[in-house]
Amino acid sequence: MRPEAPFGRRAAAMITPFTADGALDTEGTARLAVHLVDRGGCDALVLNATTGESQTTTDAEKDTVVRAVVEAVGDRATVIAGVGTSDTRHTVALARAARSAGAHALLVVTPYYSRPTQEAIVHHLATVADATELPVMLYDIPARTGAGTELTADSLRRLAEHPRIRAVKDCAYDLHKSALVMSGTELAYYSGCDELNLPLFALGATGYVSTVANVAGRQVRAVLDAVDAGDLAAATRLHHHLLPLIDAVMMEVPGTVAVKALFEAAGLPGGPVRGPLLPAGAELTGRLVDGLKGALAPVS
Repeated sequence: MRPEAPFGRRAAAMITPFTADGALDTEGTARLAVHLVDRGGCDALVLNATTGESQTTTDAEKDTVVRAVVEAVGDRATVIAGVGTSDTRHTVALARAARSAGAHALLVVTPYYSRPTQEAIVHHLATVADATELPVMLYDIPARTGAGTELTADSLRRLAEHPRIRAVKDCAYDLHKSALVMSGTELAYYSGCDELNLPLFALGATGYVSTVANVAGRQVRAVLDAVDAGDLAAATRLHHHLLPLIDAVMMEVPGTVAVKALFEAAGLPGGPVRGPLLPAGAELTGRLVDGLKGALAPVS
């Protein structure tokens, strides 16, 4: 039995489209949201997070992104706003702004850089959850937030007692911890690393927050559908079929760079990345396009 899916099951970690001169592309943001829901098979969109270049967008831009997406697809998909920062007061302010902009839920990453203790991390996350009535998905990604910032199983068990903390976006690369928390709490787990989607589904994860779903949403969904149907062999075959694309998008450069390169090749809204990220070169773009063509081809 999988836990209730409080935020949908098939979420894309959506990029933030920019214009050619690097400004926020509001119209492109709305158009991309519609594309991901209507053609990508997504029932949720995560905005203003890692793939959305949250570290280089302003608070006002984040607000505009949420409003544009809610207006475009808010009645057909769960809109989850990333609000995490290393500053508790700033994170609370972003959470309240996201609520005012119409977001349905919040994604809150563990605080980074200042290396808080587990007690401080739990206090930070609970404080943000207390700040609005919106449900919260925790974001556990120590590879980006830094050593010592991973949520321990004990901390996750404590946070699971909060009435508004409902889920975890899991990028911790610790399947044992994930299984312990899934088996001992009612937290819904969402795979946040496409390469681990299938293993986490097998352990009981509810769904995914996928970078690859920006470009191959229906193919990512097909793996979950096969698991739901009880056909592990088919799920494994579909996951293996996606691995070359996952490897190209996730392993060589930040996923944002890869997705924006593919969107440019396909004529979809994306635009440039913001520094310090650099755009993909011609050779990498060629490999990405080949990987996408392979993923979209029928599974033999």
